[in-house]
Amino acid sequence: MPSKVSYAVSGWAVAGDDPRNPWFSWSYVSQNTDTLLAALREHLLLTLAAVVVATVLAIPLAVLAYRFGTLTGPILGFTGVLYTIPSLALFAFLAPFTGITPVTVLIGLILYALLTIVRNTLTGLRQVPAEVLDAARGMGYGRGALLWRIELPLAMPGIMTGLRIATVSTVALVTVGEIVGFGGLGNLIIGGFNTNFYRPQIMTATLLCVALALVLDLALLLLTRLVTPWTRRRTA
Repeated sequence: MPSKVSYAVSGWAVAGDDPRNPWFSWSYVSQNTDTLLAALREHLLLTLAAVVVATVLAIPLAVLAYRFGTLTGPILGFTGVLYTIPSLALFAFLAPFTGITPVTVLIGLILYALLTIVRNTLTGLRQVPAEVLDAARGMGYGRGALLWRIELPLAMPGIMTGLRIATVSTVALVTVGEIVGFGGLGNLIIGGFNTNFYRPQIMTATLLCVALALVLDLALLLLTRLVTPWTRRRTA
């Protein structure tokens, strides 16, 4: 779990229209490398922890919705309601129980990621061809073997799509954690606005946030290609 990081920076603190306050400065980057890396590390840890826990929770929920049709509406409705709660209100609800800690931010991120992963996993399971399932049943597959050896592997493209969307969304949402002091790069972005509109800090943190989202999305895209080799053969 990431610890709270001090985001003191060195450089200028000048008005936004001052020519010494450019939108990007290598001098700022070199003078604040440790601060930038600490914020990036906190951002990455919060993102990965939230997506991993959300995945562990969401896939079983999607399987339940798939197996028992009567649960589909309640599960999608519940995760949908969680997704619509404003982040500030959610943190206010959680703070009396979890305090002003990274756990508060992490719980919020997990709840927001559930809907995307549940929906895409459920869609992937529903797209498994019926003839494949019939053939597997004819070969003696039970419900458990059918799920683990046929349905989940064939639903993997949908599952990975949900993970990619949830991961990129979580990278963006981590910045909101600045409200309680654990927003990773969001702390630097808001801090730059509060420090006489300090442009180098704002732009550098923003570029790192965008780069992190792109890198994680690319990594998941490559992982998708590794775990679904049949899709490449089908395309070829």
